[in-house]
Amino acid sequence: MENNWSDTKAKSYIERYAEQGIGEDLALRVYTTRLLGRNPELVLHGGGNTSVKTKSTDLFGQAVDVLCVKGSGWDMAEIEPAGLPAVRLEPLQQLQKLDKLSDEDMVGFQRSNLLDQASPNPSVETLLHAFLPHKFIDHAHANAVLAISDQPNGQQICREVYGDEMAIVPYVMPGFALSKLASEVYAAHRQVKGLILHQHGIFTFGETAREAYDNMIAMTIKAEERITKAPVKHFTAAKVTEPLAPLASILPIIRGANAIDDGDGRHRRWVSEFRSSSEILKFVNQKELENHAWRGVITPDHIIRIKNQPLVLPIGLVDDLQSYAEQVEERIANYVKAYHQYFGTNNAKAGNTKTELDPMPRACLVPGHGILAFGKSKADAKVGADLIERAIWTVMRAERVGQFHALPDHELFDMEYWSLEQAKLGKGSEKPLARQVAVITGGAGAIGGATARAMAEQGAEVAILDLDQAAARQTAAEIGPNAIGLACDVTDDASVRAAFEAIVLQFGGVDIVVSNAGAAWSGNIGDLDDAVLRKSFELNFFGHQRVAQAATAIMKAQGTGGALLFNASKQAVNPGADFGAYGLPKAATLFLSRQYALDLGKYGIRANAVNADRIRSGLLDDQMVANRSKARGLSEADYMGGNLLGLEVTAEDVAQAFVHQALALKTTGNVTTVDGGNIAAALR
Repeated sequence: MENNWSDTKAKSYIERYAEQGIGEDLALRVYTTRLLGRNPELVLHGGGNTSVKTKSTDLFGQAVDVLCVKGSGWDMAEIEPAGLPAVRLEPLQQLQKLDKLSDEDMVGFQRSNLLDQASPNPSVETLLHAFLPHKFIDHAHANAVLAISDQPNGQQICREVYGDEMAIVPYVMPGFALSKLASEVYAAHRQVKGLILHQHGIFTFGETAREAYDNMIAMTIKAEERITKAPVKHFTAAKVTEPLAPLASILPIIRGANAIDDGDGRHRRWVSEFRSSSEILKFVNQKELENHAWRGVITPDHIIRIKNQPLVLPIGLVDDLQSYAEQVEERIANYVKAYHQYFGTNNAKAGNTKTELDPMPRACLVPGHGILAFGKSKADAKVGADLIERAIWTVMRAERVGQFHALPDHELFDMEYWSLEQAKLGKGSEKPLARQVAVITGGAGAIGGATARAMAEQGAEVAILDLDQAAARQTAAEIGPNAIGLACDVTDDASVRAAFEAIVLQFGGVDIVVSNAGAAWSGNIGDLDDAVLRKSFELNFFGHQRVAQAATAIMKAQGTGGALLFNASKQAVNPGADFGAYGLPKAATLFLSRQYALDLGKYGIRANAVNADRIRSGLLDDQMVANRSKARGLSEADYMGGNLLGLEVTAEDVAQAFVHQALALKTTGNVTTVDGGNIAAALR
């Protein structure tokens, strides 16, 4: 653990925020909060908070004592002064006189004493900060501290490590009761530099930002030193006599088995994040993995992200995927059964007042490969994977010190079902395509790019495939940090396989495919060179077939259905003069979509097509529009709007048609026309 304090950096924060009218106290509070938040060994995803007691000005221009404390929803790594809302300090401290206070009253009281009502909710541990007298207070979930605290005799070990420098607070769930207990423990040990919250985390404090931060680093180093004094624990690796199945072949199986079947063709899927490293492999490949996998999270806050324990998956062998799928389903069924029992037992103790959350595992240990985290989105899955990695690190160090020992189930249950903790996950309904993975070929073009953006706007995770890798990556970057852009030549079997394998490794599977890649060749059909026609068929028909085959193999392994969506084009039903080289394979592609609808409906896989016309794109660029409109004696607007509605049809209009088909769970074998009205191209 390194101390990253810099006098130069601290001064730069003071000067920067002074220009915004923000004082030194808050500037330094921002600086050290970021130092803590950017160290994953101390803080991960909302797992800590900080505060400073200072002065501010109220609406009447009067100076008032306030507690600036981390606000809900702010990332400590990137926090700004607005993320440390000011709460009147004296009313908070008056609450210490009470014997009890409900969570709802606590939150309401804290909000009522905000200087700015537009501020986020103060941390659920605001009162703990308020009840301690120190100016600067830091709270983290330091992994090394948890490793020595998460023991059957953790309090004793912590006393041996820290002596009189730290006081130990027995575990109590965050809120008013913990705040009162922590202040009482401090009152009996006023010489300490901080508090160890047993099996929860660490608080350090000081009269300056640097003192509180220095204490955090120093106390964490002491825990690290205790760990390094213990012998390294060696795990016996499990023996595998046959070749392991490739990760890309088992991820769809796992993802599909973990999906929630809501009936009527609806599935709540999960998006995954896979991780591996030498340490992860050492842990997941051990012979006694079932016994050594943790039975409870390393700190209670993590339970809302990764449940109370991981799912240990079987070893998948290359020639036995059917058996592997059966084993995975059985293990998930057993996990769900155990979760129901956990909920039932602890809900009864809570007076049967809770509503059960979904029971599916979020953390998976995959022998031979690594770890797998599931979330409602790629962003959520990444958070889960971070927490799993930290859990493995901490558990392995805890096993060196003694034996990893989690909090009892009823304590973890109280945290998992605590309304204030659940609020961290956010509220509101999910977008229509949330939890689904959409793949768009030709994704860097006009129609492909518009479709990728439309799918992402509806909540889908997006993979953009294009012959032009740089363009695919640029389009993905414009959509968001979790979209991916990949090079893919749909006329090449190996290229298509590699692209879909990369998508599976990134997201866990595939749910929606928009087969859009294509190009046009023209010429009188009677004079057309066979090579040109074959080249067009290779791209505009067989390219769609390659993509569909690769996608449906994944969808069938998942067992949760899916959508194949083809860009068929107006040429499929209304051929244009000298455009046969393009129209003929497009007509075959239209019927390809219906063949897939016929053959794969039994797997819940829908196949539909979009019949679009006269869209500005790579096939109909601005120069071609100008030439065609001039040849017909029309303005460009009249040419592009030459349909029954008199409106130009855009790539975004086509994209919405694909989104509609992705959402239409009971529509297959359909062709959606997007051309503003062209009777000559209407299907009969």
